[in-house]
Amino acid sequence: MRIRFGYVSHAISLWDASPAKMLTFARYQQLNSEERAAKLREITKQNLNHTLRMLHYNVAHELELYRFSSSIVPLATHPEVRWDFVAPFRSEWQEIGNLVKKHNLRVSFHPNQFTLFTSPKPQITENAVIDMTYHFQMLDAMGVAANSLINIHIGGAYGDKQQALARFHQNLKALPAHIKNIMTLENDDKTYTAEETLAVCEKEMIPFVFDYHHHMANPCTKPLEELLSRIFQTWSHRPSLLPKVHISSPKSEKEYRSHADFVDPEFIMPFLKMLIESGRDVDFMIEAKAKDQACLKLVEDLSKIRGFKRISGGALEIKQHQ
Repeated sequence: MRIRFGYVSHAISLWDASPAKMLTFARYQQLNSEERAAKLREITKQNLNHTLRMLHYNVAHELELYRFSSSIVPLATHPEVRWDFVAPFRSEWQEIGNLVKKHNLRVSFHPNQFTLFTSPKPQITENAVIDMTYHFQMLDAMGVAANSLINIHIGGAYGDKQQALARFHQNLKALPAHIKNIMTLENDDKTYTAEETLAVCEKEMIPFVFDYHHHMANPCTKPLEELLSRIFQTWSHRPSLLPKVHISSPKSEKEYRSHADFVDPEFIMPFLKMLIESGRDVDFMIEAKAKDQACLKLVEDLSKIRGFKRISGGALEIKQHQ
């Protein structure tokens, strides 16, 4: 089996390369209309350039997975700003997309925790649709939407998990089909377990991005071994994509839910053994504070284990029956 590795948003090894430079609404309000438009374009262009730098870095290190920052475009979904961030930057979006396609990179977005479909408030659902549309527009501008993902959590329980889940299924109908077609769901560390998230994914025919750290912090009643084949099966709706998993390890016993700077191979080893038994190729998105450095270190650490062979800068081949 093979595992490819990637990281989230910002290669901290690069100097001043944040793809999430900001413009606050308070600052925006202080500017006149001409200054506002200029500032929005200036920051967006900088974030796009930094995103391109990240992708070149990934190609150089043979890291085939990458999660774009959700903050590339400042104030893109603010109700008093909402601006056309595609037309002024068509060449930049296309350049990013061409690089992704040329090197067969797997890219995704992960909107924040406020993008959810369980709320009893219609405004929250409307905002979720607006935010999912924004993420889709970026992928579409790059020309890579068909093979990309937008990953979210189910959302809150609001004191009644069953009612919240019923609302999720109802509210999700507000999401345009072409956006739902590229969305995924992830189990979380406090509310919805892997088993509960899996049931939603199966009902909605949505691929399940399993988060191992979240599962350890918020375990379900069924053993993970029993769920794994069903988790993989949810990806049958996207046959061109391998099942994707989020990997991180706890900062400490006291701060168990917080992500450590790097990934402890011992923490993920029980899960790795399950994967080896399954024999399925998977993709690992590393969610550690040290970003690209944590990703590359984990590949190196695992490559030192007998039976784990590094086959590129960001991929391992693992023999079964370790």
